[in-house]
Amino acid sequence: MNKVVARYADGRMVKGVTADFFPGKDLFHVSVSSALGDEEPVEIHTKDLKALFFVKDYVGDSKHDERNEFDPSGRPAGRPIRVAFKDGEVLLGTTTGYQRGRPGFFILPADTASNIERCYVVTAATKDISFI
Repeated sequence: MNKVVARYADGRMVKGVTADFFPGKDLFHVSVSSALGDEEPVEIHTKDLKALFFVKDYVGDSKHDERNEFDPSGRPAGRPIRVAFKDGEVLLGTTTGYQRGRPGFFILPADTASNIERCYVVTAATKDISFI
């Protein structure tokens, strides 16, 4: 099971766990846990998302200042990439799987202390993607 935060292109968000997300599939499910007990899994269509964030935890560290830059002391694995989303958010990281024309790709954040372990970016939700 993977802890995820599904961020929709329209701003909605779903937090929970998934075991059936695959980049080539159009649909997956997120089991959301609430104070009232477990709810039915939420069916999510990948095309409706901005990105799917695989996270360490759902809260994160409020004291952590997310750095959108690479650590100068180490060479990142993969190819450095800058992703600008249509909503104005910019994500800097590395990828080994981006190709123009594909519906999405994985990125590892530049900030190694980030709560985000990896992120599946939905290409349709981006404004600009560039290798750096």
